[in-house]
Amino acid sequence: MSSDHPKNKNIIDTAGKTDLIDIARDVFNIQSKRTPDTAGKKIYFSILPVSSSNAGPDRMLLTSTTASFYLGNPQTTYISNVNFTPYFNFSGRYGLPIRSNIWLKHNMFNIQGDTRLLVYPQYTWGLGGGQPTDHKFLVDYKYVRFYQSVVKRITSYLYLGIGYNLDYYFDVDSDNGAKTSFEQFTNYEYGTRANQSSFSSGPSFNVLYDSRNNSLNPLPGWYGNFIYRLNYKSWGSSNSWQSLYVDVRKYHSFSTDNKKNMLAFWTYYWATLTPLTPYLNLPAIGMEPNQRSGRGIAQNRYRGQALLYFETEYRKDLTQNGLLGFVVFANINSASESNTRQFKYWNPAAGAGIRIKYNKKSDTNIGLDFGVSKGYNSLLLTVGEAF
Repeated sequence: MSSDHPKNKNIIDTAGKTDLIDIARDVFNIQSKRTPDTAGKKIYFSILPVSSSNAGPDRMLLTSTTASFYLGNPQTTYISNVNFTPYFNFSGRYGLPIRSNIWLKHNMFNIQGDTRLLVYPQYTWGLGGGQPTDHKFLVDYKYVRFYQSVVKRITSYLYLGIGYNLDYYFDVDSDNGAKTSFEQFTNYEYGTRANQSSFSSGPSFNVLYDSRNNSLNPLPGWYGNFIYRLNYKSWGSSNSWQSLYVDVRKYHSFSTDNKKNMLAFWTYYWATLTPLTPYLNLPAIGMEPNQRSGRGIAQNRYRGQALLYFETEYRKDLTQNGLLGFVVFANINSASESNTRQFKYWNPAAGAGIRIKYNKKSDTNIGLDFGVSKGYNSLLLTVGEAF
């Protein structure tokens, strides 16, 4: 194999493995049929009919459908996936998000997409990390997101490319019968005024390093993502502003057999680089691109002009066939204080969860995690690992 096409050494090994599909097939005598994609490879579906999320204070009904597939030889091509997660809760929140992570033949190109149509009432606690739990303000808004990026492999696991990012927040309702307005509560003038919409549009410059073979259940390796985003009035933006997002992850295995036994580390730094950034575009916990950070912390609980985040998780199989496993995790974050960029307050959370192998072909788990932080706890049911 040429060094220009690094061989994937972490092929998903299904020998001796069992998943929920195997159990259902045995119990109900189900005969499955192969579903080929355009490259003649099977598409592996993982469907979670009911779930909950830390996206808000109320129980959420959700259907998560993940399709995983190879667009080239699995020896030289990572597995691709598309995830569709429509949801609603009983407080008027609903959404239609579609995310995709596509690897072309020999991993020559990686194409990522994130499209969302949301109606999203959500509490905000203002800027900085020292706001008390009861100091919150309900903001109701509608949101359209369209993110697309294409990166090309330069050497081994390193990719360079460009993207396009669009955010549109509209019908922002901050009346709520409150004595103060959204702008007064946040002491921030951009994107917080009554009946004000905010539109952000522009290119991004992307650098990706990825030596994992499966983003849904990473095996040992490294992941790094650098996104420098620009928004211009000439591209239709309400204001011109810039941001930076740097994401680094490391996966270290202790396994000496076919059972998973590993530590995973995750850190990211997310910051606006210029003023005029709309409030709802400012960095906030649980609002990073994949919205998986801050388990055990209410989404959006901490927001600032910069956010620093760390998480560690221990993952281990309980059974030799990989059907059952568990995780233990801890995370900590700090949002910068308003107008100072100082990280003064640190906010920890911790928890544990179980894992059930849903589809061994795509190595997809169903995860049930319980997380807790000061004054808050959450129970999360998800498809795939948190990171």
